[in-house]
Formats: sequence, structure tokens, C-alpha cells
Amino acid sequence: MPNLGHGVFVAPYHPLDENPTMCIHRDFELMEWLDKLGFDEAWIGEHHSAGFETICSPELFIAAAAERTRRLRFGTGVISLPYHNPLMVANRIIQLDHMTRGRVSFGFGPGLLASDAFQLGIDTNKQREMMTEALDVILRLLDGETVTEKTSWYNLVEARAHLLPYTLPRPEIAVASSATPSGGKIAATYGLSMLCVAAASPTGFNALSTNWQIACEIAAERGTTMDRQRLRVVAPIHIAETREKARANCEWGFMRYINYYNNHDQRYTIPAGEDPVEWFCANGYGVVGTPDDAIELIQRLLDQQGGFGYFTQLIHDWADWEETKRSHELYARYVMPHFSGANANRIASYEWNSAHKSDLQDSKSRATKLAFDQFESERKQKASQAVAN
Repeated sequence: MPNLGHGVFVAPYHPLDENPTMCIHRDFELMEWLDKLGFDEAWIGEHHSAGFETICSPELFIAAAAERTRRLRFGTGVISLPYHNPLMVANRIIQLDHMTRGRVSFGFGPGLLASDAFQLGIDTNKQREMMTEALDVILRLLDGETVTEKTSWYNLVEARAHLLPYTLPRPEIAVASSATPSGGKIAATYGLSMLCVAAASPTGFNALSTNWQIACEIAAERGTTMDRQRLRVVAPIHIAETREKARANCEWGFMRYINYYNNHDQRYTIPAGEDPVEWFCANGYGVVGTPDDAIELIQRLLDQQGGFGYFTQLIHDWADWEETKRSHELYARYVMPHFSGANANRIASYEWNSAHKSDLQDSKSRATKLAFDQFESERKQKASQAVAN
């Protein structure tokens, strides 16, 4: 199988009673930890309201995090294009591309939180249209074009990006995609990557293969093809050595996560009397369990989609900091090598030895006996020579 990449999606989700300064710096620590563990990338969100999601500028966070890491790539996950002048977005992404020497991807979307759009006076019905308008201009600016264009919400006069990208022809660009086909349509139209942000939810899971097929059909109409290696799926997991331990860990913060979502968007309706974590996992929203449970989820997503390039963990504060770090360590130790096949030769060697155990033992015993026999023969020969002398 093609090597599966591994990343994280950091909204983030921090409870209201914690010190926000410490939360931000703990997010930096997480980036350093993931870098050491061998994760490939981290996507950083943009949110301006609702309480939990404390990063309002993914570009600022990435600029600092890139200085603390060696190989981890970063992506804006995502820049909400209706909130920004497209020239400013293009210039910030290009600057980040230079600052990180090519370790940044540009992820974009229409904006998720209705409360963000409300504060900015933006009609939520127009966000996708505004996103597409801005995207078209940003791509032209990244390609070095000069743009004069006026719409109802921006006015550009002979605008050009101040620098050209460090990454040529331009950094990777990914559109956020959830249940609707709009993300796939944009990816196919402009030849972009896709970031499926709700892949494990029942709605998102069922839409995975359908939206991909729509994207492939649109790409074919344009004489191009979609590349599965540029497809990322996002799902939340927390793992420990046992399911019991993982679920005990999540008593710390799981319900705060559920209540946060339901506070602004009734996403999870847990029947009375049901265990919230059991219900969440049973309905396919994510995993609270062991490395094997994580492997099973990823394989289920691969089977549904027909393959993708990256599995991206949705970062959350279900467990406390030490158990969260342990979850990522277990993922790197057991889940990553399962999909990379890093241990294939070791396993084959072990199994070959098992199959040839008797022959190998006999050969070793014969060699050992021969060594003793030779030693005994030499000793007797020396003794005979001593008597003769």
C-alpha cells in the first residue's frame, strides 16, 4: 500500500477554566512533541468566538511553531477567506512560505462558526460565494499576476503579491470539505488538495466516497485527475494501553468537548442513560480505545474512501496533558508502523525462523557438537604428543 502520512488538526479545544496563555504554550509543546515522534504535519485553525478555540491567527501560531520544530510541516486549517482581503491572505502565506523554507500549506474554507460571521456582519448564506471569489484572486496573486477587481466586499487596484512564493510553482493548497460536495467541486475545478474535516462522523463518513467521486467526475471533465495522496481525512481519537484506561482518561474532558459543540451547534444528541463515550464510539464519531482500535478506524476509512494520503487526528482536550502526550506516543509506536509496513522485514524474518526452527536448531547442535569434538580431538592429540616426548 502507498505510505500513509500522519498529521493533526489543531482547532484547538481548550476548556474555559484554564489559563489561556498556558493553553497556547502547551499547543507549542505539542508541536515539538509531534515533531520528535515523527508526525508529518499539523493544521492550525482560525476562530474568533464561541470560547474554546483559542487561535485566531493560524499564521502567527505557525510562524512561532516552525521555529521550535525541525521537520514538521504546517498548514492553515483553515483561513476563513470571507474574513480577509485576498491580497493580505496571499502576502501572509507567501511570507510564511519563505520563513519556513517551504514547510507550509495553505488551507482555506468559508468559515465554520456562525458567531464569527455574525460579529463581522457577514451573511452566512454568502460565505461560500465569497470564499470562491477570494480564492480565484489569491491563486492569481500566488502565480505572480497583477489583479484589478472590485466586488461587494473588496477592491483591488493593480494588486500584486509583494513576493513570489518560496515553493514553486506555489505552496500546496487545500480546501476544507465536510458533508456537502462544494469542497470537492472546488478542489477539482482548481486542482487542489482536500481536507475532509468530519470524515468519521456518520454524515461525513457516508459522504466521503460520494464527494470524491463528484470531484473525480468534475476533474475528468476538465481533462485532469484527482490525486488520492493529496486527500486528508480528519477524525478524533484517544488511545491508551487498554480501552478501560483510555475511557478513564477521557473522563477528564470528554463531556466538556461535547457540551462545547452543542452550545453553538447541536451536533451530538446522546440518549438519556447512555454512556457518552460508548455512544460516541459506537456511532462512529471517533475512537477512545487502543492502538488496534485506531488502526481499525483508519482501515474502515481507507476502505470507504478507496485510499487517501494522510490520516489527520483532530486534537482535543479529552484527557489531561500527560495522557494526551502518551496517546500520541502510542500512535507513533504502533499505528504508524502498521500502515507504513516498517516492520515487514522483521516480521518476515521472525516467521521464517519459526518455520525453520527445527532445522536451525539441528544445524546449531551439529556445529556445537563439532566444536566440542574438535576440541577433544586436539586435547587428546596434545596429550599423546606429551607422552611420546
